[in-house]
Amino acid sequence: MASIFTKIINREIPGHIVAEDENFIAFLDITPLVTGHTLVVPKKEVDYIFDMDDDILASMNVFAKKVAKGVKKAIPCKRIGVAVIGLEVPHTHMHLVPMNTANDINFTQSKLQPSQEQLAATARNIREALG
Repeated sequence: MASIFTKIINREIPGHIVAEDENFIAFLDITPLVTGHTLVVPKKEVDYIFDMDDDILASMNVFAKKVAKGVKKAIPCKRIGVAVIGLEVPHTHMHLVPMNTANDINFTQSKLQPSQEQLAATARNIREALG
């Protein structure tokens, strides 16, 4: 059965997409830790990040770097934190989280509940920052 991320990739369900190429897609987390929390996902559904082919894993990091620069430009912060947890959805994904303190990337804290309009505006700002 297709993961929720595959359904976003296939446009079966909506997602606030900020970047995409032939192998990867980046979209906003709908329950973010902070504004701008973005997921980078390979289009090929692989459950565990370290089961990915080496070249795709390396390319995913390069794609994530580009997206992170756009997120940082759109959402002023000290750093973009990176986390790979992989327990919530059985489809490899990388979290890019704007950070001003270490607590900003604490996954045990309460998540934000932004409106669809807020998510759309954030996604638009990141896309504009990416050019």
